[in-house]
Amino acid sequence: MTDGLIRAFDVILSGCAIALLAPLFAIISLVLRLTGEGEILFAQERVGKNGRMFRLLKFATMLKDSPFIGTGVLTIRNDPRILPVGRFLRKTKLNELPQLFNVLSGSMSLIGPRPQAAPHFQVFAPEVRSLLLTVKPGLSGIGSIVFRSEETVLEQSSNKEAFYANVIAPYKGDIEVWYIARISVGLYFKLLLLTIWVVLFPSSSLHWTLLKDLPKPPEKLKGLM
Repeated sequence: MTDGLIRAFDVILSGCAIALLAPLFAIISLVLRLTGEGEILFAQERVGKNGRMFRLLKFATMLKDSPFIGTGVLTIRNDPRILPVGRFLRKTKLNELPQLFNVLSGSMSLIGPRPQAAPHFQVFAPEVRSLLLTVKPGLSGIGSIVFRSEETVLEQSSNKEAFYANVIAPYKGDIEVWYIARISVGLYFKLLLLTIWVVLFPSSSLHWTLLKDLPKPPEKLKGLM
């Protein structure tokens, strides 16, 4: 019942958003075509429900060979691979908007665990991976809200891959498991509203107030989120 209602809301809300944002899509597409490398969309394989791989869509914000240079699929603050227009799109989260088509097609939900590239999915503990495969990944969700400044957090470490694997991924797994255990239509809308709130007010800590039983971050992440 819950899955069916959430899917219905996904279709209605993503369809309406695509229709309303069509002029913005056109403007961003034109700007991207005329700047940088002329690429409009970036598509990357991500792990979906039941382990099915799907192509996650974003507006292109980085050099198209970025996954094979620098820090690979990890992006850090002031990453030199980010293009000038891309920096604005990433800061405002407008680069995520094409994922509305992923939601409409059914490979994603508006709310769910953040979809991971295969190498980063494997970093999670086996029991966490098993749970993540039971739900659709989300355009937003508790992981996206809590780790909205992940690029800044990663900047604190000299060994970013190790810091991600040993500090960020375990806690990210904890909060995604927290979400999966509590999936409901009410939480779906609460996280949608929180997503809008933190986009408008990036430094807000409202989620800690509204979601009092959310797992607390480990010592190495305190003060960074």
